[in-house]
Amino acid sequence: MIESLLVANRGEIARRIIRTARSLGIRTIAVYSEADAELPFVLEADEAVCVGPANPAQSYRNTQAILDAAKQTGAQAIHPGYGFLSENADFARTVAEHGLIWVGPDPDAITAMGDKINARNLMAAAGVPVAPGTADPAATVDDALSAAKEIGFPVMVKAAAGGGGMGMAVANNADELTEQYEKVRGFAERMFGDGAVLIERYFPRVRHVEVQILGLADGTVIALGERECSVQRRNQKLVEESPSPALTPDQRERLLAAAVRAGEAVGYRNAGTVECLFDPATGDFFFLEMNTRLQVEHPVTEAVFGIDLVEAQLRVAAGLPVQFDPAGLVSRGHAIELRVNAEDPKRFLPGPGAIKTWVEPAGEGVRVDSGYAEGNVVTPNYDSLMAKVIVYAADRAEAIIKAKEAVAAFELTGPKNNLPFFAELLDNAEFISGDYDTALVSRMR
Repeated sequence: MIESLLVANRGEIARRIIRTARSLGIRTIAVYSEADAELPFVLEADEAVCVGPANPAQSYRNTQAILDAAKQTGAQAIHPGYGFLSENADFARTVAEHGLIWVGPDPDAITAMGDKINARNLMAAAGVPVAPGTADPAATVDDALSAAKEIGFPVMVKAAAGGGGMGMAVANNADELTEQYEKVRGFAERMFGDGAVLIERYFPRVRHVEVQILGLADGTVIALGERECSVQRRNQKLVEESPSPALTPDQRERLLAAAVRAGEAVGYRNAGTVECLFDPATGDFFFLEMNTRLQVEHPVTEAVFGIDLVEAQLRVAAGLPVQFDPAGLVSRGHAIELRVNAEDPKRFLPGPGAIKTWVEPAGEGVRVDSGYAEGNVVTPNYDSLMAKVIVYAADRAEAIIKAKEAVAAFELTGPKNNLPFFAELLDNAEFISGDYDTALVSRMR
């Protein structure tokens, strides 16, 4: 097993990785920005190195500073968590060139899946269903209009290099497409350094369902069930659950098989997620993208399968068998995750600030992955995620009840937070029925 691990991330995911690593007897090293010096993940690591100021480009995305920290502390491996450098193929290659173990997929797989157009074409060739759309970037507005005419309105305008729900817009007609094309292209150039745009069919009523895959050290790719991720604001997830209440057994079987094919098509190793759109009207699903990293919502998969995905990641990276029998895994019960963000619960605008009260819910079937504690300050420099509340029960109805109790028990004052929204959602008839889609939050607001 790996003996020392540098966690190239912050907040709840750094703390969560450190927890598993220490349980395995692995020495842990945190890197942190000046703004994060007092956060729990820094205090809980065996060693900690400041890698720069609050600006992520000068700290958590500063590859040289992170590599220097690894050398300074004698780290054997680097786990990137999610976000920041986790899907940076160049960084992954550099880690390997420095003789370190990269806890993630092969850089070539990251590259192959990092461009949405290339990923679409690879998946189509592998027999994975893809939504009607462009096989090449729409280089001009006229190209976009021509594609939309063939696909049919409404269409989704997407940044080819985008991710995390960013760089996407819906166009219902030619005028809207002309406007949104320029906006998305400009945004993509500023945010991703790549203005390539693709056009896809937009489904007005659709669900976002993803599959957790794991590429094992022996080359086998397995699917660890699916997660329902349709509770979203601005195309970004707020709630995830497993299993999805939308799928029939046959649909689930087809979806998981397609996800395995997707992983096999790029020789995938380690943890990854195949994200799909599911059309409840037809029962069809379409490849959306592959996230070549650990997902924020991985705990719901851990809950229903009774495994530790971070431990599995570390074992695969070390070339070892995983801690469970891949052929004997069975999903049991139901899990729900709520992302507790420092944002107002109505318009979901960021609301950072000092934490005055922080009392987490507890009890059987309740797990909290948190990045903060009482007295810490949520700064505007990073994502607004403060904690994740994960509940597990025998069935979905019981899990919803448990989630409501956990939300009510979470005492949090100081920064604005979205706990009141979750209280509203968990009483919403549409959510309770399980028959909801990605527009649920907009209907509630």
